[in-house]
Amino acid sequence: MANKNFVKENYTLLCDFYELTMANGYFQTDLRDKITYFDVFYRSVPDAGGFSIFCGLEQVVEYIKDLHFTVDDTDFLRSKGVFGEDFLDYLRGFHFTGDIYSVPEGTPIFPGEPILTVRAPAMQAQFIETFILLTLNHQSLIATKANRIVRAAQGRPISEFGSRRAQGVEGAVLGARAAYIGGCTGTACTISELRYGVPAGGTMAHSWVQMFPSEYRAFETYCKLYPNNATLLIDTYNVLKSGLPNAIKAFKNVLLPQGITKCGVRIDSGDITYLTKQVRKRLDEEGLTDCKIVISNSLDEYIIRDLLMQGAQIDSFGVGERLITSKSEPVFGGVYKLAAIEENGEIIPKIKISENAAKITNPHFKKLYRIYDKQTGKASADLICVHDEVIDESKPLTIFDPDYTWKEKTYENYRAVPLQKTVFKNGQLVYDLPTTEQIRTYCAEQIDTLWDEVKRFENPHNYYVDLSKKLWDIKQELLRTAGKKGAD
Repeated sequence: MANKNFVKENYTLLCDFYELTMANGYFQTDLRDKITYFDVFYRSVPDAGGFSIFCGLEQVVEYIKDLHFTVDDTDFLRSKGVFGEDFLDYLRGFHFTGDIYSVPEGTPIFPGEPILTVRAPAMQAQFIETFILLTLNHQSLIATKANRIVRAAQGRPISEFGSRRAQGVEGAVLGARAAYIGGCTGTACTISELRYGVPAGGTMAHSWVQMFPSEYRAFETYCKLYPNNATLLIDTYNVLKSGLPNAIKAFKNVLLPQGITKCGVRIDSGDITYLTKQVRKRLDEEGLTDCKIVISNSLDEYIIRDLLMQGAQIDSFGVGERLITSKSEPVFGGVYKLAAIEENGEIIPKIKISENAAKITNPHFKKLYRIYDKQTGKASADLICVHDEVIDESKPLTIFDPDYTWKEKTYENYRAVPLQKTVFKNGQLVYDLPTTEQIRTYCAEQIDTLWDEVKRFENPHNYYVDLSKKLWDIKQELLRTAGKKGAD
């Protein structure tokens, strides 16, 4: 069970300083209470994959619930010599009063679609940008990487081993949480079980073996201490000449007389394919057919895939630095952009223009639908609509590529499921946060709705994320008139 009663640091000042200068600017003008809409979305899938996994919402919720400025915070801001006392007085009573809409944690997500939307007064919406992005970017990155590694293992368990290589304390703790949601079976990071219920486990390091006068004595002692969890590290000296023979001897002398056949050996170096084949052969010859072979040492999805293609005899993997840091592509790249404001109760769409077409935003307060084929149960496309659009499933639905508009597809036997849920309403949490275990289960179920072609590592199928005709028309009109606004 997760333990929520740990002391949390106040992260209110974990923000970019410009969020404070803008908040002060809004406070000093008539924009302080202006209702704004900001979207979180990302532009490209890490490792050129077919999809990502949304993760980190629980930490965003806890941050919003606890958002406040302490006396120490305002004293520090006063020392900067930038802010007036009226603004500092306002900050002493600051709390979030807006709305937040989000897709559930564990949802497969695709570039360009609004995965989280904030509707709040400008000062509040702008201020929470940094924490939201750093949280969602980090955990979505690790969950996505973990799932790639899990899929490469073809059903073999993956344990996250990366704490000592993580980028900071929360990188280790929350990285383990994200990796578990992405499909890992557990972690070496003990505190992640205390906080979030991620199963923690482990056995020994090479130093345990080195501490004893002989390798056999190290193995024998460990088997006596932990007979029901005896996984022995057999590459301290020589895997085949000493490590494996000593492990077999310890298993036979200590475990088998107790009727225990469940055990394991771990290899952390060397020619893994060759070694595991030889180890498996010898274990089977000795009657230790229940003994599992665990592999670690700088693994990732490509190395794991190649090892299995080469016939390596592996039952489970421990994956560390290349998972916990997403070493191959360590930046997720989610952004937080203004999509609309309110004027006298009317929603006014806003757009950001760039010479880089990929950076042009989708305007307006939006709704995100996922289209499922009723016959196969597979996800076929996502459709971004204006917030008030409703899809009538009794009628055919035609979508088109927003860039190549002549590319169309019509669905008839389908389900259209709104993905975003209301998380906060008028500053109050209205969403029941699922447990980490529930998120992990949901994530696996949702990934199973994706076609295998979308899940390929190389050249995955391009999953369609299209705009409704109404939203596309609004965007085109804003693009036509944007030059005039820039000149005002």
